[in-house]
Amino acid sequence: MELLVVPVDNPDGQNVILGQSHFIKTVEDLHETLVGASPHIRFGVAFCEASGPRLVRRSGNDDDLVKLATANALKIAAGHSFVVFLREAFPVNVLNAIKQVPEVCRIFCATANPLSVVVGATEEGRAILGVIDGSSPAGVENEQDVADRKALLRSFGYKL
Repeated sequence: MELLVVPVDNPDGQNVILGQSHFIKTVEDLHETLVGASPHIRFGVAFCEASGPRLVRRSGNDDDLVKLATANALKIAAGHSFVVFLREAFPVNVLNAIKQVPEVCRIFCATANPLSVVVGATEEGRAILGVIDGSSPAGVENEQDVADRKALLRSFGYKL
């Protein structure tokens, strides 16, 4: 097996969700789920089909995000993986709904950080082994950091 590290191209720092699914129906179901989450959400979805014609299936309501998701799915090239890029929404707004899509097996990450995908490649195909999401910790939060974290969450409206 060959190990590869595939950097995800995300020039504008959009939120991205990387997951694994098991059926061609994934693209339409993810599209419907995302549209149902918010009338304002903008997204692109790409799904790597693992058998049959083995195409990258794509959908979305933002052409640039569909192109970005498709290009990254082609780079990762792992069967049954999917990539979702979001605008006008955060992963926290859609993640549970995506997890409830019957075809979805797992979510590897949901992030706007720099992202690389660790891929294992054999003659048979490629698999996502894990992700490198952002940077390693630089230390432990102090009392001011705790106060700043709490203030940030409240400014977003996630905590009272």
